[in-house]
Amino acid sequence: MERKKESRTLPYEWSKSGFALAVEEIKQIYKRFNTGEAKTLAAACDITSASNSTIETNWKELFDEYRKFNPQASDKTWSKSYYKTPEQLKTSKVPPVLNQAERLMGKRKKPKDGTELMMQSLEAWEQGSRARQISRRVLNAFLKWAVLNGKLPVSFAPPAVIPEIRKEKRIGYALTDLQILSLIENERDEKWKYVYQLLGVYGLRPAELKHIRIIDGKLWSTYRKSMGGKKGKKTEPRKLWPIPLTDADNKLVDFNLKQRIQLGEEMPYLGREGEAAMALRTHLRGCKLWKQYRKEAEKIEQVLVPYTFRHRYAKASHAKGFPTKNIAEAMGHTKEVHDANYARFQPDGTGEMYEKAFNEVEAA
Repeated sequence: MERKKESRTLPYEWSKSGFALAVEEIKQIYKRFNTGEAKTLAAACDITSASNSTIETNWKELFDEYRKFNPQASDKTWSKSYYKTPEQLKTSKVPPVLNQAERLMGKRKKPKDGTELMMQSLEAWEQGSRARQISRRVLNAFLKWAVLNGKLPVSFAPPAVIPEIRKEKRIGYALTDLQILSLIENERDEKWKYVYQLLGVYGLRPAELKHIRIIDGKLWSTYRKSMGGKKGKKTEPRKLWPIPLTDADNKLVDFNLKQRIQLGEEMPYLGREGEAAMALRTHLRGCKLWKQYRKEAEKIEQVLVPYTFRHRYAKASHAKGFPTKNIAEAMGHTKEVHDANYARFQPDGTGEMYEKAFNEVEAA
């Protein structure tokens, strides 16, 4: 007797990766249908889905194997954005996304597929936030790897799209030279004064404070960070070029920073690697002047953050008329990243054009 054949639609996107995922499930369905285990394709699909959902997984071993597949992720990045050990979790407010997935899959009523697993795992982060974007990307890549390599059932393939509310990018406030000088003057701790001076004059990321070196008589930042959108690639060490602060009398202020760096002047405790921005933020929260600056930033719908010293450097560079490509190089990022964050500082000639036209009318 000829078996009844039925068609079914598999929930995979029409793409190379979707095709690869669908093939694995089709193999399982065909095996059950061809051997007579299921009389119809629909039944074969149901049996395959049920079988997949009952597979037990040792998540710790699976994450260890995935770690080997991702050697480009540093230990710091792995524990921050991928997975923490039980010991590391004791001091973590929000566990990374793979820990979230492991917790959910350990529940009695666990997610039934990749879509549910992703949606529930990402609930720990605010919609549109940078942390949620990173977590989504990490879990998406992990699930694709696990399914394509037969580590997880095909039903746990990540969805093609997860609805997201994009958070509007906040505009970072750029401190003026006089504001930075006031911060320095009002700071009681000489070590923190030193930090403000370095950040303002060289436009450093807070994390770079631990990576300032004198090489062949030149000042360098040996800090390397991941380049957005370029997997595995990191920024290169770069020479540091000062833009001195200008005081109220329009005179350049010389803090003698290079010599002080060479002599090994001590900075305040900035936490472990990657925690300098948090240490700076925590210290500044108790500063009355910082709170005043924050209110000034809010009035023009901008935000005051530890990078505000770096924003000053970008603004001052554009005010000097330097080419964008060179400013980006001096700041240690790509021109694309610079344009995305600092296009507002680039002169476009519009103001000068209107002023010229107005002056001509006045003179007529």
